[in-house]
Amino acid sequence: MPELPEVETIARQLRPRLLQRRFDAVDILWARTVEQPSPAEFARELLGTSVQEVGRRGKFLSFALSTGKTWLVHLRMTGKFRIQDGVGDSGANTSTEEDPHVRARFQLDDGTRLDYSDPRKFGRFYLVEDPCSITGALGPEPLSPEFTVAWLSTALKDRRGEIKRLLLDQNFLAGLGNIYVNEALWRAGIHPLRTANSLTTDEAIRLHGTIVSVLREGVENGGATLPDRQYVYPNGDLGQQQLHLAVYDRAGECCPRCGYVLERIVQAQRSTYFCPLCQPCPHPDRVESDAEREG
Repeated sequence: MPELPEVETIARQLRPRLLQRRFDAVDILWARTVEQPSPAEFARELLGTSVQEVGRRGKFLSFALSTGKTWLVHLRMTGKFRIQDGVGDSGANTSTEEDPHVRARFQLDDGTRLDYSDPRKFGRFYLVEDPCSITGALGPEPLSPEFTVAWLSTALKDRRGEIKRLLLDQNFLAGLGNIYVNEALWRAGIHPLRTANSLTTDEAIRLHGTIVSVLREGVENGGATLPDRQYVYPNGDLGQQQLHLAVYDRAGECCPRCGYVLERIVQAQRSTYFCPLCQPCPHPDRVESDAEREG
């Protein structure tokens, strides 16, 4: 699933192509892509409007429209946008016609077509008066001034769950996903099974810094394109952050920091990667039982 750096990169790529562009045609090819309103109403309301701003909130793409409404998109596992240049009203485009997973098409007034492809059909569109009706429960943005060491330290004190699961909770902190949580915890030297309220002040300070640094690095490198290539830029290019990952999907390899063998366990049905030496486990028996359940 695209995380904050990937969604931010997509927004930055789409912004210069969509700003002030008008939707001349809207074709919803798979109705359940539109969560609200109805697909017919979505297409009718989007038609003839123009894009005033392209942004992001957590893992949501946000398109502010000339009508005052906002089109929100959650890409989920496999959703992606692709800019098709010079398609025109005929819609002829060989590369797109070969893609059986296009779920929506948007013809723009400059002849460009915006295709939305989603093989697993989990992505969703929302057209709303107030974006907070969808995103209001999200936690703070980790690259915003709101995310401070003081906020994180205080927020961790009453949380008894595992730190990794907490950081994946979008209502706690918006935008983080499995890749960047694994990397941030490794950089901070914190085991993913640690309870959140067990972190010391120094550890909270380190964790705050590594969350910010790994996300900034991810944005600078255009996000991470994994071997499945489910995340690519709207122009088809690949992200480069995968070349800089220290632990994610590297079980069995040597830790870049200490040389010890990296390990993998499963938390909440997601793979967790860590260094057992750099990130001491608070209860080793728990790690062993998790590994046994996985295998």
